[in-house]
Amino acid sequence: MDYEAYRSYHAVNLESQTHAASQVELVLVLFDGLLEEIARARGHLQQRRYEQKGESISKCINILNGLSSALDFESGGEVVANLARLYDYCAHRLYQASVELDIAALDEAEQLLATLKGGWIGVRDQHDAA
Repeated sequence: MDYEAYRSYHAVNLESQTHAASQVELVLVLFDGLLEEIARARGHLQQRRYEQKGESISKCINILNGLSSALDFESGGEVVANLARLYDYCAHRLYQASVELDIAALDEAEQLLATLKGGWIGVRDQHDAA
């Protein structure tokens, strides 16, 4: 498959997803990208492509930092503070996975993030039902 054609398709698809998206839908797009990048990092780690693994982990941590920086700490209360701590913990585990070449740390972060994504899906569904 032509990699450039795939990247072009992916960019157009991402633009169409985000054009009219709500804030919650944008968070879900970021979670999709985050989980996809974790899967790539796992493949790089398993295939001993350490430079690419590092790039993938860096992308994941950047996405988590973006998600965390978008949180409204003033009106979100304890829920937002806990969410920020979870994002930070996942970033830390991803960093450990990268430095220690630890698949288990990668798996833990992925499971936590998949659970958080499920929570965001619930928020979206509640908004759609209202």
